[in-house]
Amino acid sequence: MKLFGLIGCPVHHSLSPLMHNDVFQSLHIDAHYHAFHVEPHMLKEAVEGLKALQCAGFNVTIPHKTAVMEYMDELDETATQIGAVNTVVNENGKWVGYNTDGEGFVRALCEQMNMELSGASILIVGAGGAARGIYFTLLKHQVSALDICNRTLGRAEAFVKKEKSAVYSLEQAEERLGEYDIVINTTSVGMYPHVDAMPISLRNLKKGTIVSDIIYNPLMTKWLQEAKEKGACVQNGVGMFVYQGALAFEKWTGIFPDTKRMEQLVIQKLGGKTC
Repeated sequence: MKLFGLIGCPVHHSLSPLMHNDVFQSLHIDAHYHAFHVEPHMLKEAVEGLKALQCAGFNVTIPHKTAVMEYMDELDETATQIGAVNTVVNENGKWVGYNTDGEGFVRALCEQMNMELSGASILIVGAGGAARGIYFTLLKHQVSALDICNRTLGRAEAFVKKEKSAVYSLEQAEERLGEYDIVINTTSVGMYPHVDAMPISLRNLKKGTIVSDIIYNPLMTKWLQEAKEKGACVQNGVGMFVYQGALAFEKWTGIFPDTKRMEQLVIQKLGGKTC
């Protein structure tokens, strides 16, 4: 039996084991996926331990996505550009680090909204690891604008391509919100248990805007609820979670799994309906 896993701190809440083990079972693959709680000061030992166990691959979540890069034998170009790893593959005894977050988000967005991104004007809220992954993936598409807003401007300015993007404060972005076709929240603002929090005001949102939130607990954040009431098309974070996992699964096995089955399982576990 092949071993796959997840390392993070904490990991008890993760739905990745449920999702991946169901796929292994449905495809009759003799493998098991396990979540490992790894404290930050034990990261090196954990990575070495997984190699000793001949682990075939693993995912990486908060707070290890950047720190784990030091222990990779090779890094994919996208992971290097983003500055974070969320998927590791054992390639003939070498740890190779990848990042599927951005591609997972974009695949889910295009499929669920049945759209092409060419010519779209996009605002990303936040400047953390998820924002970087989504930003660099969206740069590959022919979007007309790809701007960032964040509480700390310097954090966003540190990675954006200045010839491609503008960086705004949250207040500036709120005023300009009507200019965008797609608005994406990449922060944790509004995540359970702080479900009444909103990343930015939607008072200037135009009808028909696509509003996406990478949070999936709750399935419908207060921010998405308000956006829907204003006539927006809304998307929660289940799609990104599923697709980044599916892309990781493909890197491990060469098989792209049934994302609809994965999505239904996750939604069922969360006890709700996707928006």
